[in-house]
Amino acid sequence: MTPTPSSAAASTVGSVEARVLDSAKACVERWGMAKVTIDDIATDAGVSRATLYRMFPGGKDVLFEALRVRELEDFFTRLASHLDHADNLEDLLVRTVVSATQEMRDDQHLAVMLASEPGETLTSLTVDGLPRIIRVATIFLVPLVDEYLPRRESARMVELLVRLVISYFLAPSDHVDLGEPESARAFIATFVLPAFQSALIRH
Repeated sequence: MTPTPSSAAASTVGSVEARVLDSAKACVERWGMAKVTIDDIATDAGVSRATLYRMFPGGKDVLFEALRVRELEDFFTRLASHLDHADNLEDLLVRTVVSATQEMRDDQHLAVMLASEPGETLTSLTVDGLPRIIRVATIFLVPLVDEYLPRRESARMVELLVRLVISYFLAPSDHVDLGEPESARAFIATFVLPAFQSALIRH
């Protein structure tokens, strides 16, 4: 099917926006978030400064927010691909925390940012960024948990998992490894599932 002019234009804008976001990510890794400029990103992406501002009115802050949201959506899309065919709630939760932990450990961009911009990166994972992470996680994960829990409890469960994964990633434990299936299963069975037992939907 031949795209209509409007859909072709939208596709072009989308591809340029993706290129700008890719360049922003590369520039941040190269120079750090505090030092990178709009001109750096525009040059790397091969677009004009005016084009960049049309796409992201408000400049660098708006662009970086768009980048954070895109990275989160990509993260949870990859995560969701590991969660098909869970046998029960425990299995779903174990797969979720194990896959999420392993994704974070394998994320080279995150590793670079923690090494080069630890303060900014920690803030984006905790104080300032946590509401955004929970919001995106809720969109992707709550529909999967809904099979086992009422919606309100599903949302509480997903928020708890987000907080746990980030906490154990940033401050590893000698006793719990959420990236290791058996350790994660023991933790989930002992400390997480009992808190939601009364709300479980019986199948």
